[in-house]
Amino acid sequence: MPNEPDIKKPGEGRDEAEYSQVPDTIPEAEPLPKEDTIGEFIFQVFCAVIFLGMIGLVFYNAMLRYVFSSSYPPSEEWARFLFIYITFFGAIEAFYRKKQIAVDMFVDLLHGANRKYVDIFATVMGILAMFLLLWGGVVNVLQSYDTYSVATNVNMTFINGTLPVMAAAALVIQIRDLLGIIRRPASSFGRKD
Repeated sequence: MPNEPDIKKPGEGRDEAEYSQVPDTIPEAEPLPKEDTIGEFIFQVFCAVIFLGMIGLVFYNAMLRYVFSSSYPPSEEWARFLFIYITFFGAIEAFYRKKQIAVDMFVDLLHGANRKYVDIFATVMGILAMFLLLWGGVVNVLQSYDTYSVATNVNMTFINGTLPVMAAAALVIQIRDLLGIIRRPASSFGRKD
């Protein structure tokens, strides 16, 4: 019959264009990652330089020991100082990107207002912990402001000062996160972000 619509049986003669129009078969595009600002990029380069410097110093000292049977003591101390720097500045990056270690096995079971209250409580505890680290770090810096390292003669304030800097940055980030959690409606908690 000439006016009969073209009815196809399932799986018979369908092309890819027909399947691509079915909503269930369209793969969802993943959101593009947010581009870093110039400040974030500079901070990442700073951390990378510290990390590569630490690796270079350790490699240099290992080569001196195994090839020439000698060592350069300041390189060990500088490597230790750079390790301290990368630890605390890496912690700032982890807090900023929300990539710090967290055990959320039970928290993920909560939804709504209960989850919001638990998140508020956890963030307040994090703020208190960062405040204690800031206070202890400042006390440590004040106690060591006239102390110098043995091999490099570096004032230990520049080394011990990384703890209060990290704690202050993390404190600001945690307070910002707390304000965001308080403003967010309880119905949005527990859903996959």
